[in-house]
Amino acid sequence: MNEAAQEPCHWHYDRVIGSDPALSRQVLDEMLTQLEARHWHQRDIFAIHLAAEEALVNAIHHGNGSDARKNIHVVCSLDGHRIRIEISDEGPGFNPSTLPDPTNGEHLQIPGGRGVMLMRAFMSRVEFNALGNGVVMEKVRKNDGR
Repeated sequence: MNEAAQEPCHWHYDRVIGSDPALSRQVLDEMLTQLEARHWHQRDIFAIHLAAEEALVNAIHHGNGSDARKNIHVVCSLDGHRIRIEISDEGPGFNPSTLPDPTNGEHLQIPGGRGVMLMRAFMSRVEFNALGNGVVMEKVRKNDGR
């Protein structure tokens, strides 16, 4: 899942946190602060926030089963035009291709799959590792004159 950066990294974050929503909020706050400091457009910041929050919630609740003894590894890299976020948990993983389509009328009342659908809708790229306990997401900055 690692690719060479095409542009020098302006900010890098590599942390292991416990399965605690308060810790995930700290990660999100740091990420959003960095995006705002670099004048990313608010629509991109919103998209990144939503996708990263969903991935962290999934890692805590679905991946690690809210087990405080299990950790989540978060790696973020930010350059001038792209943010790359890697989130992995210590859970057994899952097969994303087996998630129900939450837009299908039969599945509208089933909660599974909505978060992954949102992540894919809001990010430029979303890929899961082979085990399904790690995700890489990238958002390419829109060319908005900045």
